[in-house]
Amino acid sequence: MRLLLTLLGLLLLVGCMPTESQLRMEKNLEVMKRRLNQLEVQKADAAGSRFADGDALQRQVAELQAGLDNLRVEFQSVNGRLDDLGRDNQQLSDELQLVKDDMGLQFNSLATRVDALEQRPVVQAPAPRPETPAAAKPTQETAEQLYQRALDKIRKDNAYVEGQKLLETFIKKYPQHDLYVNALYWIGDALYGEKKYELAILQFQDVISKYSKHPKAAAAMLKQALAFNALGDRKNARTTMQKLIDEYPDSPQVESAKRFLQR
Repeated sequence: MRLLLTLLGLLLLVGCMPTESQLRMEKNLEVMKRRLNQLEVQKADAAGSRFADGDALQRQVAELQAGLDNLRVEFQSVNGRLDDLGRDNQQLSDELQLVKDDMGLQFNSLATRVDALEQRPVVQAPAPRPETPAAAKPTQETAEQLYQRALDKIRKDNAYVEGQKLLETFIKKYPQHDLYVNALYWIGDALYGEKKYELAILQFQDVISKYSKHPKAAAAMLKQALAFNALGDRKNARTTMQKLIDEYPDSPQVESAKRFLQR
């Protein structure tokens, strides 16, 4: 900023200095002034002695007068050009002064802001607070954990309704899971525990029809026969037990079916 102001000051000084052309015109003006004086003297001398030489002196006076007139015209022209140069120099000087004043105002404004910043007390940033341990997020329950929780509700707690709801959540969330068919079976078992035998028979039939090759199909058939028996439908109970022995002869449920038929 200071360098810029210095350069502007130099430009202002240069603008105010007379140019080479101006100096040359001023020198010519001085020469013309001296010639005018000389001609004025010669004219006066010629006028005083014109009676001595007559016509010759008159011609000399006329020539001197013409020379004077020419010099006056040239003098006025040069003087006018000097005035024009003076006005141009003054205009340039004024413009440079305006620039200088504007830059000075900007500099003063910046200096004031810098001084204010330097005088402002330094505020230290507060020390970071020690991070409090975040509350442990509950671990998301896996499919296996959900399945086991539902199974415990049914087999250990006899909470058939709650266990059934958990299993229904499981089959909705994990339709491709390996335990999906098992969950369908245990829903039927929960319905059986609630003594909703008709619904249990339908649920077991869904397992038998859709997943006949699954290990739980034989268990579903055994429990379905027991549901028929609980409803007093002994004929369908015995028919289902015999079907179990015929279709799944190697299943663990065959012994239970045989004992039922021997009663």
